[in-house]
Amino acid sequence: MTVKIVTDSSADLPDELVKALGITVVPLYVRFGDEVLRDRVDISEDEFYQRLTEGSVHPSTTQPSPQDFVDIYQKLAKGADGIVSIHISAKLSGTCNSAIQARETMGSSCPIEVVDSETLSMALGLIVIAAARAAKAGKSLDEVEAVARETMPKIRLLALLDTLKYLMLGGRIGKAKALLGSILSVKPILTLKDGEVVPAGQVRTRAKGLDRLFEFVQSIENIQELTVVHSTTPDEAQALAERLGSVFDKEKIIMSRLGPVLGVHIGPAALIVAAREA
Repeated sequence: MTVKIVTDSSADLPDELVKALGITVVPLYVRFGDEVLRDRVDISEDEFYQRLTEGSVHPSTTQPSPQDFVDIYQKLAKGADGIVSIHISAKLSGTCNSAIQARETMGSSCPIEVVDSETLSMALGLIVIAAARAAKAGKSLDEVEAVARETMPKIRLLALLDTLKYLMLGGRIGKAKALLGSILSVKPILTLKDGEVVPAGQVRTRAKGLDRLFEFVQSIENIQELTVVHSTTPDEAQALAERLGSVFDKEKIIMSRLGPVLGVHIGPAALIVAAREA
């Protein structure tokens, strides 16, 4: 049984894992005015964050088109018995909808299951990794989809942002609006619930924010996988991973970078921890 795994660039999966597990990543788009760029294809993370903080045009994001997915599905279908396509929360992006439209266009040429992960970044990435490992082990389409859906409630995520400014500019602030009154004086801490961004607290200093991330991971029982994601502070991410070595094997912590499409909304100096429980 050959099942192919598709996700989108909001999963922030490191290239080495994408290659090792045979995952296909469909890029979302970042738009600077009239200039439309494929996430991590036409613009690198370094270039993006420089333009985000220094440029005069605030970027926006767009989901892949149904045709983008059709092109990928048609290519994969030639060597697959089925495809499991796992994507960013449908409440945050139209990516899932594009994938569903593409599946309908494909008809019965290849069975395709589309999964709304209800999350993003490496929380989505951990679901994709679990599904990809099941596919690599020869599981059936139904079994691989089941692994993805069974993994979803086992994922925990917490994000430390430097500011809510970018979420506000990007219109993705959702229920985190509750924190806006103190936008200038605190570092917001966010999570996802039912596919939406929700506030999980606030701290006065960066150091206290890092403490919160550490305590959050420390509170999770029986961690199977752990990731640390940063937008522009690799040294800080590495220091957090070193500290988390007292909770989980440091050598197994997956280090990742927040790509341009999520960076539009989350901004520089953000840190995310995501874990999969047993």
